[in-house]
Amino acid sequence: MYLGIDLGTSAVKTILVDDAQRVIASRSRALRIDVPRPGWAEQDPAAWIAAIFATLDALKADHARDLAEVAGIGLSGQMHGPVLLDAAMKPLRPCILWNDGRSAAECAVLEQRWPALRQVTGNKAMPGFTAPKLVWIADHEPRIFSATRLVLQPKAYVRLVLSGEAIEDVSDASGSLWLDVVKRDWSDEGLAATGLTRAQMPRLVEGCAPAGRLRADLAERWGMTRHPIIAGGAGDNPAGAIGIGAIRPGATFITLGTSGAVITPVASVTPNPERVVHTFCHAIPALWLQAGAMLSAASCLAWIARLLGASEAELLAPLGASPAAPSPISFLPYLAGERTPHDDPDVRGLLDGLSHATDRNTIVQAVLEGVAFALADCRDALTDTGLVMAEADAIGGGSRSDLWLAILANVLTIPIHRLAEGETGAAFGAARLARLAVTGEAIADVCTPPARVRTFMPAPALAADYAERLPRWRRLYRRS
Repeated sequence: MYLGIDLGTSAVKTILVDDAQRVIASRSRALRIDVPRPGWAEQDPAAWIAAIFATLDALKADHARDLAEVAGIGLSGQMHGPVLLDAAMKPLRPCILWNDGRSAAECAVLEQRWPALRQVTGNKAMPGFTAPKLVWIADHEPRIFSATRLVLQPKAYVRLVLSGEAIEDVSDASGSLWLDVVKRDWSDEGLAATGLTRAQMPRLVEGCAPAGRLRADLAERWGMTRHPIIAGGAGDNPAGAIGIGAIRPGATFITLGTSGAVITPVASVTPNPERVVHTFCHAIPALWLQAGAMLSAASCLAWIARLLGASEAELLAPLGASPAAPSPISFLPYLAGERTPHDDPDVRGLLDGLSHATDRNTIVQAVLEGVAFALADCRDALTDTGLVMAEADAIGGGSRSDLWLAILANVLTIPIHRLAEGETGAAFGAARLARLAVTGEAIADVCTPPARVRTFMPAPALAADYAERLPRWRRLYRRS
């Protein structure tokens, strides 16, 4: 048996997977995001631990026999957030999250201090990444900065609590802007640009490597008899790639979760930081991921549902499985700023073209289309590096919607595939990494792709209509 624990932004999800890679049980707990000021986002690391422990306690209550047989634990989680620890290994402040935009000015400072940043990390300095947040903390909270003895990403903090060891995998470390992504090692020059040293960083491992064991007292709490190994694990998107078997160059997939992305594994790094392409190490050796990333995807549908006082299912039901034509209004999904291709933490969302004839259905369809158009921007930024995308798998909560995937297929003009178990990707990927860390099996034997349960094909006439609409939609950015 193997556990996959995914520390998301809005919830923790823990799954129990057997040796046949069947999900035996799943438990989740919601998380709250604190917004001290507009454009800021924080979470208390103690809330993560409480939620994870609650999911494991629930599994113990209902599946004690299966939980007792767990041999390995895999961790995945939200990326980029710094957990600053003092000499007693206690958090000094709440974690500043990946969608926090406060450190925009510090990005320019960091790139000035470290001219080789883009070449070494494969990325542009953006406020979502970890390093600019540390520059902000050094400037605005100098006492906390000077008291910092260790800087961990969210899931590495979870590992510290579970095992007592400070270890990070290279995929999550890629999102810090301190990693030399080709060498898969910390950059001393990058750390120095932020006033840090290797002594304040965790030890690095590959995601499929052993990285500590569960503490004996916790193993006893959950009735585990094998003193489970904890795998290196992965950031959320690399773990999602492992979960769907995206372990070969060109295996493109699209995430429709709280945030969204178009992601492709590559065998060598061809960065495009000017177009805000993200370059990360994959969770397995000798492979990387390049991505176009957007900050708000399925969260846009949650926002409009909350605004209109209806459930997401109630909003989608009247629209059917496929649009007849594009919505007459347009939506920019920049509710929390945007990454690819704009790197603009201050831009905000926009509904354009409203009239007395606008109804709820028109608005909801426009929201789905706006996310699809933004993913087209991500796709184009990736293809600028020479990548060719002939098809894509879709994962995340948004992939449940036939309508959304039909829109996406027509906007991107490629087949979009829905996968079996496409919503458990990150947690399932973490469980697979746990198995690899325990057994040492061949990666390709464990990380097999799930079945494609449905394919959404572009319709020529509708795809042409969206192609005509896309340039007009892009011009709205200048008005937002």
